[in-house]
Amino acid sequence: MSDSKAEAWLAQHPEIDSIFACVCDLNGGMRGKRVPLDQISKVVEGGLRMPLSIVGMDIWGEDIENSKLVFETGDSDGLCDFTGRALVPITWTSRPTALAMLWMRQEDGTPFPGDPRRALARVAEQYRARGLTPVIATELEFYLVDPSGDMPQAPKSPVTGKRLNSDGALSLDELQHFDEFLNDVYDTCELQGIPADTAISENGAGQFEVNMRHIADPLRAADDAVLFKRLVRGIARKHGFAATFMAKPYGHLSGSGFHAHFSLIDKNGVNVFDDGSDQGARLMRNAVAGMLATMQENTLTFAPHENSYRRLLPGAHAPINVAWGYENRTAAIRIPGGDPKARRIEHRVAGADANPYLALSSILGGALIGIENDMQPAAPISGDAYAMKLENLPLDWATAIDAFRKGGHVPNIFSRRLQTMMVECKTQELRKFARHVTGLEYDSYLEIV
Repeated sequence: MSDSKAEAWLAQHPEIDSIFACVCDLNGGMRGKRVPLDQISKVVEGGLRMPLSIVGMDIWGEDIENSKLVFETGDSDGLCDFTGRALVPITWTSRPTALAMLWMRQEDGTPFPGDPRRALARVAEQYRARGLTPVIATELEFYLVDPSGDMPQAPKSPVTGKRLNSDGALSLDELQHFDEFLNDVYDTCELQGIPADTAISENGAGQFEVNMRHIADPLRAADDAVLFKRLVRGIARKHGFAATFMAKPYGHLSGSGFHAHFSLIDKNGVNVFDDGSDQGARLMRNAVAGMLATMQENTLTFAPHENSYRRLLPGAHAPINVAWGYENRTAAIRIPGGDPKARRIEHRVAGADANPYLALSSILGGALIGIENDMQPAAPISGDAYAMKLENLPLDWATAIDAFRKGGHVPNIFSRRLQTMMVECKTQELRKFARHVTGLEYDSYLEIV
């Protein structure tokens, strides 16, 4: 979007008097500034400056201790480039505003390699160099919760006033009870250019899933996911709820996932995963093999938080093993059935708490490694993956951090700068969690042991 286009857009939205200019950090959160309209030229022409370190802050917004990025450079600024996406209207605040999506470059003009959006752009460029374009569709699950107590609990139905107390998988009643909220979500998706498709009531009380339509632009798909999470949380507040994309907000209910479906098209728009068979082309199996080979060391990008590992449990509708299969939802990678022309891969590992830029970078980057090296996967599994003796994903946070730090394939997907920043960020968060004594520990041990 040029300066003139931005001004024309704002002229069509006279109710807006300020802009939130934001970049996405490693945790998938938006950080930035509120900017008055008379500075729109600075925003869209790359003149806005912010510290490079803001993309690497921990989940609480604190600097990373002893970070070279902060202390050796004097916490230097970077320049914020406009990504080109049209300004995004925000309708749930007390006064209408808009959001400008930015990404960071260094003072010398080069892209900042620690920016998660830059990481995905790097992977997408490698596909373009091979004459291929990933076509992506994502599925995001979330819970609506009642925010009135100290702990989250299932919301009350706006129709009956009764608190939801049972699983509502594919329940039409539950969808219709929250019709006003979902209508608002879909209306806002349309305003923001987010290609929201079907919505379903998921397994947990108050849990929903919204699917996105397939688009031939990985960066756009990740942008849509980031914006979608933000708008769902905002609209939930407007309706008196809270919305959470925590991987496992309730220990006894299903977790929330971020599933990604993708295929590859060539310059003629032909799906190269399709060879006319139910098995899919050799290139598809190359991609599967690459994703399997990189899955353990990249688990941190799919499960980046302490709570993420409560979802990765046997029998909990989330994968725990390095495996693939046809029409098998217990496997980490599923090849859906249907018309061979739509042959695609579904990656099922990431939780809804993952940063979409990093998760899609790992998925597409791993697939590309498999394609470039003509890798072949082990045989697809049939049956219950949880009951098989297979290689496990890292099933705790510390192991995942260490695997990402040591991963031999990680530097082929992510810059060394981002790899270091991610490890430092997650190690700092892990230390803080390790020092926190929980209420359950007091209840169990205080006057007993």
